[in-house]
Amino acid sequence: WRTRRRLSQLDLALEAGISQRHLSFVESGRSAPSREMVDTLTESLDLPLRERNILLLAAGYAPAFAERRFDEPSMATARAAIERVIKGHEPNPAIAVDRYWRLVMANGAVELLFSMIEDKSLLSGEVNVLRASLHPGGLAPHILNLAQWKAHLLHRLGQQIDITADPKLIEMERELAGYPVPARKGGIAFHESADGIAIPIQLTVGGQVLSFLSTTTIFGTPIDVTLSELAIEAFFPANAETAAAMQAMATAKG
Repeated sequence: WRTRRRLSQLDLALEAGISQRHLSFVESGRSAPSREMVDTLTESLDLPLRERNILLLAAGYAPAFAERRFDEPSMATARAAIERVIKGHEPNPAIAVDRYWRLVMANGAVELLFSMIEDKSLLSGEVNVLRASLHPGGLAPHILNLAQWKAHLLHRLGQQIDITADPKLIEMERELAGYPVPARKGGIAFHESADGIAIPIQLTVGGQVLSFLSTTTIFGTPIDVTLSELAIEAFFPANAETAAAMQAMATAKG
């Protein structure tokens, strides 16, 4: 983990407030770290809660962070909070995903996007939203700026891999990178649809081009592994035309 964080032994020792000699002994196994030392090192390395538990177990200590299923009664408050956020985001799409980008919750506006997916197997069982977005049988044929959006999603996935070193995410990155990106003509320039402030996703829906900016929301101080790995992805209209179209669709559906 120190190597992944591009820290020298001296860098980490200074960050953790210990001597380089003591850290060297811990790394080589010549010295057994106390529980407090493991906590200090994992905090200094900014490890995910799941990985902190693994290091505690490796050092002979009980895990510090619980890992509850999302449907457990003790998670009711978190579920209610997520539901309020994504429901309140209508008429625009919003989803909640877990560590592996599996769909946990979605609002009514997401139904429009899912209805455009031709390969319905992408929507059966555990729905992976990255696969559903970039797969040739998913939303990919409807994404006008697919090359740019794919690069954006792979960049985000790469950042997540840097933080977690998760082999399943690495395999997912390899799979998604292999999906084809057909050449497209007549794409809308980013600055025309989002004032040049961020990369939008541009979707063709019923002859219209809908342009959205995405935001990510996470829980600020989680002490549960499951909760620490949940994220809410909300999509905001990038222009007035998209806002009006989404409102009209919601009115018609209502």
